[in-house]
Amino acid sequence: MKKMNVESFNLDHTKVVAPYVRLAGEKTGSNGDTIRKYDIRFKQPNKEHMDMPALHSLEHMMAEHSRNHSDQIVDIGPMGCQTGYYLSVINHDDFEDILRILENTLNDVIAADEVPACNEVQCGWAASHSLEGAKELAREMLAKKDEWRQVFAEETV
Repeated sequence: MKKMNVESFNLDHTKVVAPYVRLAGEKTGSNGDTIRKYDIRFKQPNKEHMDMPALHSLEHMMAEHSRNHSDQIVDIGPMGCQTGYYLSVINHDDFEDILRILENTLNDVIAADEVPACNEVQCGWAASHSLEGAKELAREMLAKKDEWRQVFAEETV
């Protein structure tokens, strides 16, 4: 395959095994700050995907709740393929802590009784949400947290 500018386009999606969390990129700015981007894969690429209302609600919930566990969160955004999210952090290089932040955030999702900013004033498509769908995705991901470090099928943890 031709080398692409986007890191994830160079990833062989037929070789990964979801769920997993992996460092997908790192950039250092001219002032020395480092941004790390993590691929948080919930669903197996090209085999399954998250439905949009659940994905959308989980995005809102993770974006809001993750910041209760770290002030180094830059952004959490869904992948267009609907199989996961990208988490960006600044000046944070502790992978085990990223896993802890994710676990705590997903537990917050399960305990939540509402989707934050789920209204027409704060959301661009407020009609497309599912609190229960987001909770189910969080439960599924947490149930397999022992697999998060294994990205490829042939790896041994």
